[in-house]
Amino acid sequence: QVQLVESGGGSVQAGGSLRLSCAASGRSFSNYALGWFRQAPGKEREFVASQGWTAGSEFYARSVKGRFTISRDMAKNTVVLQMESLKPEATAVYYCTAGPLIATTSRFEYDYWGQGTQVTVTS
Repeated sequence: QVQLVESGGGSVQAGGSLRLSCAASGRSFSNYALGWFRQAPGKEREFVASQGWTAGSEFYARSVKGRFTISRDMAKNTVVLQMESLKPEATAVYYCTAGPLIATTSRFEYDYWGQGTQVTVTS
């Protein structure tokens, strides 16, 4: 049974930082990209960042580039999203995801999803 489990969500003041982690299990993800989407109330789920299975395959949404950093441990099947300089508009449920393509922002190209973790940024 494939499972993605997020952790690290919480509440933080604007300008602060937060670190999200995702543990993937149930299969090998060595040829899968791991990434993050987020969904705010009343909005569509949107791409945040992803990383493929080769060096230099990090890919970021324009809105977070330079402030968020994605990294993964291939051996442990984990992926981390380090979020810096957080803004109130980053408030959303953050979902870990996995898919066979790299550098795609479409939620329809990802096969597996976690249950999400809440991130709240206060002003």
